[in-house]
Amino acid sequence: MAHQEKATSGVEWRITLEDGSSKSLVPEAGPVSRIWAGLGGLIAGLVLKVREFLRRAWDIGVDDPRKVIHCLKVGMALTAVSLFYFMRPLYNGLGGNAMWAIMTVVVVLENTVGATIYKCSNRVFATTLAGFLAFGVHWVASQSGQEFEPLITGASVFILAAATTFSRFIPSVKALFDYGALIFILTFSLVTVSGYRVDKLFDMACQRISTILIGTCLCLLVTLFICPIWAGEELHVLISRNMDKLANSLDGCVDEHFDYNDEHKDSDKQPDKKLLGYKCVLSSKATEESMAKFARWEPAHGRFNFKHPWQQYLKIGASMRSCACCVAALNSCIDSENQAPEFIKKHLSNICLKVSSSSSSVLKEVAKTIKTMKRSSSIELLVEEMSSAVQDLQHEIKSLPKLLSPPEVLHPESKETDDTTSTIHLLDVIPVVTLASLMIEISSRVQAIVETVEELAELAQFKGEVQEKAKQNQPNINRIVASQLNDDQQTVKALES
Repeated sequence: MAHQEKATSGVEWRITLEDGSSKSLVPEAGPVSRIWAGLGGLIAGLVLKVREFLRRAWDIGVDDPRKVIHCLKVGMALTAVSLFYFMRPLYNGLGGNAMWAIMTVVVVLENTVGATIYKCSNRVFATTLAGFLAFGVHWVASQSGQEFEPLITGASVFILAAATTFSRFIPSVKALFDYGALIFILTFSLVTVSGYRVDKLFDMACQRISTILIGTCLCLLVTLFICPIWAGEELHVLISRNMDKLANSLDGCVDEHFDYNDEHKDSDKQPDKKLLGYKCVLSSKATEESMAKFARWEPAHGRFNFKHPWQQYLKIGASMRSCACCVAALNSCIDSENQAPEFIKKHLSNICLKVSSSSSSVLKEVAKTIKTMKRSSSIELLVEEMSSAVQDLQHEIKSLPKLLSPPEVLHPESKETDDTTSTIHLLDVIPVVTLASLMIEISSRVQAIVETVEELAELAQFKGEVQEKAKQNQPNINRIVASQLNDDQQTVKALES
C-alpha cells in the first residue's frame, strides 16, 4: 500500500509495509545529473593537481633562483637570435638558413658555462668538418658521372656514419666529443643527401655554418656575462657539502644506537636529516662525473685556474662513497632485530662515540680545507686522535670476554649444556663486534679521504693557514720595519750633529 504525503520541500512518496513501518522513495538521479556530478569532480581534481604543480614549481624557484635566471637567459637568447628571421636585411643575408641559428640556441645553451662551451665547441667543429667533407664527397661523386654519383654518395654516408657511431663507444671520444660525433653524423648526412638535388651546395654549407656560428657566439656571450653558473664551482661546493653530510650521518647513526635517554623517539626529524646524508653521497656519482666533464672546458674563474685538477674531485667522491657504504652498513646494524645486551652496549658506548666523534671531526676539517682551499694546520692532530680512539676500541673489544659470565655446567659429564651456553654468549657478542669492526673500517676509509684531499691540495697548490696569516700580517710587519728604520736614521743624524 502506498500513499502520498506533502512536505515543505515538495512531494514525497512513502510505502507502508506489512509490519506498519513506512519507507520513503527517493527518485534516482538521471544520466544528465550523473554526468554533471562526474564532470564537476574531474574539474575539481584537475584544479587541485594544477595548484599542487604550481606550488612545487614555486618551491623549486625559491630554493634555487639560478634556475629561474637560466630560463630568462634562454628566452633572451632566443628573442635576440629571432631578429635574424624577422628583420628583412638580416634575413636576406642568410635566407631560410637563419632558422639554424634558432635551433642552435635551443640545443646548445645549457645551465652551466662548461656545458655550454662543450656543446658550442663540439657543434662548431663537427659542423665545419662535416660540411667541408660533405662538399668534397659531392665533388668526387659529381665528377664520376650520373650513374656512380648516387652510389658514391650512399656509400660515403654509410661508411662515415657507421665509423662515427662506433667512435662514440670509445671512452676517450665519448668523454670529450660525444655530442660532436652526433652533430657530425647529422650534418654530413643532411648536406651530402641534399647536395644530390641542390646545385649551389657550397653556398648552402657556408650559410649553415655561419648561422651556427652566430647562434653559438650568442650563447657564449649570454652564458659568460649574464649571471654565469660555473660547473667547476658547483662541483667544488658539492664535494664539500657531501663531506659535511657524511660526517653528520656518521654522528647520527652512532648517537642513535647508543641513545639511552630516548631523545630521538620524541623528535623524528633530526635523526632523519642526519641519516639521509650518506644517501646523498651514494647517489651523487653521475652528477660529479658530469660536472667534472664540463669543468674541464671552462676558462679560469675565481679561485680556479684553467688547469685545475678536476679529476681529483672524482677520486675524493669515490673515497666518500666507499665510506658512505660502511655508514649504510652501520645504519643497517642499528635497525637489526639482533642487538647486543645493554651491559655490553654501555661498556662500549663511550669509546664508540669517541671514535665516531673523532672521525666526523676529521671529515669536517677536510671539508673545511676543500671549501676554503687552505691547508689545515690541525688535520694531523685530528687524525692522530682518531687513530688513538681506534686503538682504544680494539683494546675494549679484546676485553669483552671478561664481561661474559662463565658458562654454568649443570652436569660435568654433559657436554651439550656447555656448548649451548657458549653459543648464546657468542651470539650476544656478534652484533657489537660487527658494529666495532664497521667503526674501525670507517676510520680507515676516512684516512683514505684525507689522503685524496692532500693530493688535491698538492695539485691545486692550496695555501697553508700559517702562510695566509703571515700574508695578512705582512703590511703590519712592513710598517714596523719602516718605522724602526726611520728611528735609526734619526738617531744617526742626532749623533752626527
